[in-house]
Amino acid sequence: MNKKRAVQFIAVIILFVFTFGAGVFYGQKHTLPAVTNGSFRVINQNVGAPRDLDFSLFWDAWRLLEEKYSDTAKIDEQKMYYGAISGMVNSLDDPYTIFMDPSETKKFDDELSGVFEGIGAEIGVKKNIITIIAPLPDSPAQKAGLKAGDKIYKIDEIITVDLSLNEAVSLIRGPKGTTVTLTVIRGAEAESREIKIVRNTIIVKSAELEFKKTDNGTIAILKIFRFGEDTFSDIKIFATEILKQNAKGIVLDLRNNPGGFLDSSVDIAGVFLPRDKVVTIEKFNNDNKKDYFTAGKNELGKIPMVILVNGGSASASEILAGALRDNRQIKIIGEKTFGKGSVQEVQPLKDNSTLKITIAEWLTPSGKNINKEGISPDIEVELKPEDFEEEKDPQMEKAMEELQNL
Repeated sequence: MNKKRAVQFIAVIILFVFTFGAGVFYGQKHTLPAVTNGSFRVINQNVGAPRDLDFSLFWDAWRLLEEKYSDTAKIDEQKMYYGAISGMVNSLDDPYTIFMDPSETKKFDDELSGVFEGIGAEIGVKKNIITIIAPLPDSPAQKAGLKAGDKIYKIDEIITVDLSLNEAVSLIRGPKGTTVTLTVIRGAEAESREIKIVRNTIIVKSAELEFKKTDNGTIAILKIFRFGEDTFSDIKIFATEILKQNAKGIVLDLRNNPGGFLDSSVDIAGVFLPRDKVVTIEKFNNDNKKDYFTAGKNELGKIPMVILVNGGSASASEILAGALRDNRQIKIIGEKTFGKGSVQEVQPLKDNSTLKITIAEWLTPSGKNINKEGISPDIEVELKPEDFEEEKDPQMEKAMEELQNL
């Protein structure tokens, strides 16, 4: 497991799902309490073990299942063991605190590498509903018509109301060539719609750059799709190209970007901000805080720019957008962001399983809590269904208009 802080998927979690969260997380190895069978003796007492619980009840239930359950073929001790841990974690009722067995851990690592099999969409939980954060560009999900904000009512024939995020991810992911049907509710529509998606190999590029000529000069459109390990190096290359083109303005497009590594977002902020500026603040449950600062060269800090966001902008995207607005008063255009600002600590376990635990929340430099609240744009521009059908982009048009006036 890569020992880095990262910002999901809602965590980073793209449906293959790229979805164990879209969150902010980092890996650490800690000594865990050792246990034995029978009364479940706790060896390491100094980690806050529940001394007043009689764990013999657990083993009584275990033995009764093994001895009396009618379908002995279904008795899989490893599966029962992992299920017990998952049940403990799920009792916290936090969609981003999850247990991943070794196979799920490998899939999680593959997702962060940017290559995996699935439908190519980020999902999360919003107002207790499994929700699409963002479909990836050119992904099976996008081609099938899935959109940011779609609420998933059913996965094939399974109703999602009682599913955890992890369970929903497991049902949606699958091998290339197979089909999953999502029943979704879009916006204020009363009727649901079924969307059939054929899973495929997903390759997620980190960013792309294009230039548009205007009467006032060249505008650079810098689109960041995810904050991966390779994203900062791509942005550095693009920054050099933007300077060579003598761009008069930059549109930083963070729409439908579900997040990624925190290190990446902090490093990228240093391309647009002077050194030692606060990028984000980590707030723990004991009200302790930790600031993260830029350490870059501010290559593009003098070029006028605007930022595009929408409901699919989450986690690291929200951190970067908030940092640029608070430090440079850069205008944000589009729609309110998703609101994924919790911090997950990823702890590798000894059998290659992983425990991801919510430990804190992220604040913008001005102290605004990103989690659940999101970031509201300075200029709100909604993309309507007819805009998609007519292939119009009023948000980008507004961004270009604003740059002309700077």
